[in-house]
Amino acid sequence: MGEEEDLEKEREVLNGMGKCEQGKRQGAEDDSIEKREKKKKTKNKGTKGTIAFDDGSKCGICYLSRIPPHMDPTSLRHMLSQYVEIERMYLAPTDPSAPKGPQKCPGSTKKHAFSEGWVEFAKKSVAKRVANMLNGEQIGGRRRSPFYYDIWNIKYLSNFTWGILTEEIAYKKATREQKLALEISAAKRERNYTLSKFAQARALNSIEERRKKKHKTGDPESSGNITVDHQEAKIFRRFPQNNPLDDNNQSTGTLSKDILAEVFGNSLS
Repeated sequence: MGEEEDLEKEREVLNGMGKCEQGKRQGAEDDSIEKREKKKKTKNKGTKGTIAFDDGSKCGICYLSRIPPHMDPTSLRHMLSQYVEIERMYLAPTDPSAPKGPQKCPGSTKKHAFSEGWVEFAKKSVAKRVANMLNGEQIGGRRRSPFYYDIWNIKYLSNFTWGILTEEIAYKKATREQKLALEISAAKRERNYTLSKFAQARALNSIEERRKKKHKTGDPESSGNITVDHQEAKIFRRFPQNNPLDDNNQSTGTLSKDILAEVFGNSLS
């Protein structure tokens, strides 16, 4: 009987150890599952906030080659958001140096006109679908809107990111500022040159007026000084001149009549 009791106790101990090991394994598996779920949640949280701005490879950009008159970013966003949500948008203003048409009311304040624009969507497939759907179609909307009869000119840009656009805008801005600085420096140099010439001419005129006044008074000392100053001021250049030769001059290299008579005889007489 004692041996049977000992065997039962050993079995109970072994069963308890097996249960403990199973519980540990299950706890480790549960911990690993929880860790995986936490990692997935953190990844999803990170990607949700970075699709539109950080991860530019997933975003699609469309280019609008023409912006209708009186259309601003607010109205464009309102019209495109009817189809899909827009992430970012940039409209380039018209060149201020470009020729403009006649203004009916010179004193009236008008909205800024835009020449072209870029629109960013969250996905490339969405951008392609929007470009294919709207390109060449009438803008529409309210009949009283100024761009009701205009047509969409939109194109999808493949392999184009928002970073490329920002770099291009920064480069154009830097070149424009550099060109403006060069023009300003050239204008300053021209202004300084003309001012110096005006000052020099004014000084010379004042000197001439003082000389004329002194000459009218008849002061001998002043008149003498005037003549000396006048001679110093005006420079006369003289060049050596050769005296003209007379027709009867014998130094021109011609032979005399006596020698010619001896040579040719009396035929010259």
